[in-house]
Amino acid sequence: MTEMMSRFTPAPLPAGTVEIEGKTYMRDATGGLRPKELVKASDQLIDETVRRIMGFAVALSEQVARFKGHTFDDIGALTALLDQEYGVKVGGKKGNMTLTSFDGLMRVEIREQDCLDFGPELQQAKSLIDECLTEWAADSRPEIRDIVTRAFNTDRPGQVNRSEIFMLLRLDIADERWQAAMRAIRDAIRVVGSKTYVRCQMRSAFDGAWETVTIDLAKA
Repeated sequence: MTEMMSRFTPAPLPAGTVEIEGKTYMRDATGGLRPKELVKASDQLIDETVRRIMGFAVALSEQVARFKGHTFDDIGALTALLDQEYGVKVGGKKGNMTLTSFDGLMRVEIREQDCLDFGPELQQAKSLIDECLTEWAADSRPEIRDIVTRAFNTDRPGQVNRSEIFMLLRLDIADERWQAAMRAIRDAIRVVGSKTYVRCQMRSAFDGAWETVTIDLAKA
């Protein structure tokens, strides 16, 4: 934390104490005020630590947001310049592109990914799949049952496991009801938006392995 403090300035956050008529109070989780001297020293230390970490976390989050904004601004300016001055179109059909430094040791990848949802046809697909599994009973492969279970049984009602849903589409099953279910799944797919991702990579030699510059805290 000391090294971080030397490089980052924490964001200003609401104080955990309130001064009333010269006396210091700490606000508890119910919104009430408790005299600071009645709050355990361990709870005060936890409060101080959480607020210090959150100050740096908010500042870092804001810095990452600025980085993302500057990145897209720079890439937008580059593509506009190349389009206008040289007639060179940078990027694929969906805006995907890879920009590489002249020495081949650094690159920035831009990837646009569709955000998918499923319409009511998915429930029809589930009913048809259930019919197949019920009739096949013991003859059905257990791995197929596992995929179906993972696809439709989630922690949240009405939610589905998208990756397992697409796994169902790759199964080669000739049963007409299964085929109808797969058509229903395809008809249920809705593109509801898109997200753009940036990945920065480096390598030490032109034939070396690419290493991603980690920005995601969970992967650091």
